[in-house]
Order: sequence, then structure tokens, then C-alpha cells
Amino acid sequence: MHDQPDRLAQLRFLERVQQADLDRTRRWIAAEELRQQERERGEARRPPAPDWVIDYGLNRDNLPIAVHTGGCDMLGKRARGVDADTARRALVEGVTACGHCRPDTELGVLD
Repeated sequence: MHDQPDRLAQLRFLERVQQADLDRTRRWIAAEELRQQERERGEARRPPAPDWVIDYGLNRDNLPIAVHTGGCDMLGKRARGVDADTARRALVEGVTACGHCRPDTELGVLD
């Protein structure tokens, strides 16, 4: 009967394992809280989205391909914020208005 560990020793071992698990979980929580705080700080420091955006193509001349509103979901990676006058001028000069966000309607520039 002495070959089997006694119940108290088993429970103490279980307690140590669970304490190690709890300590690890608390470290994960602390690390996640730090990441969340950093994300929130980054979002708070992010400049506001521009009201108007011109999307530029991949071509060598980097010509504008579309005008968008600032919050458009269809923006490409080569978009640059512009003021309303620049966006109007681009539309008048033939740059395509995004069919999704319709900046031509908002700017009052219709064909």
C-alpha cells in the first residue's frame, strides 16, 4: 500500500500544476491588455480620414484612376487625400468617379 502516493501528495501536486496554469493565464491576460492599450493609443493618434481621395494606378506615369470619398471601401493602396477643389478638378478633367461612393454626386459634378 505504500507504493501508491497518498491522496494529500496528489492534491498538492495538482495544486502546483493549477497554480502554474493560472500564473501563465494571468501573464497572457496582461500581455493582451498591453496590446489592446497600444492599439487604442494608435487609433487615437491616427489622423482623421480625408474627405476626398484620388486613387492612383500602377502605371509608370502614376496617373489618377478614380476619385473617392474619404471613407470609401473601394480605395486602392495608392490613394492620396485631397481637398474638395482638387477632387472636383480631377472629375472635370475626366478622372473616373467611383461607382461605389459616388463622389461626383456629393461634389455636385455630374455629366
